Amino acid sequence: MTMQISSPVTGGAQTALTSPTYTLVADTPPNAQSVQKAVTALGGTQSGVDTASSASRPFTITVSRPPVLKQLPPVDPVTGVLRSVPTNTYKVIVRKGVTPLAGQSSRVLNATLQIDVPAGADLADAPNVRAALSLMIGAINQISSGIGDTAVSGVM
Repeated sequence: MTMQISSPVTGGAQTALTSPTYTLVADTPPNAQSVQKAVTALGGTQSGVDTASSASRPFTITVSRPPVLKQLPPVDPVTGVLRSVPTNTYKVIVRKGVTPLAGQSSRVLNATLQIDVPAGADLADAPNVRAALSLMIGAINQISSGIGDTAVSGVM
């Protein structure tokens, strides 16, 4: 898999996190189509961030691809049009143990980025697939702090 994440990862800008970094080690992925890393150390100033990954408070990132890549079906012999276009779904999932209320047991926060690529677009239109992902990643990086603020305050 070419989506290998190198350690440490420099985190995106967030309110109350100054130059956050995350040291990663290989973890056991959920399946053969995934790569998973666990956070073993935190760097920078991360006020209130209390733990790296543990059994009761996981802090992991998983990148996965479809178990079987879908292909385009043949075009309709009469109309010359595709009857359907399947999609290949790629995911990036971050899991982090969080406390819902002081003194209570941890719960797991799940943050999932899902990318649905129409089968065939990887060959017929690779530059536009890359452009869509470039915009998404750049925008998320640009608004990282705002996403965090909204997730905490509920205000956009």
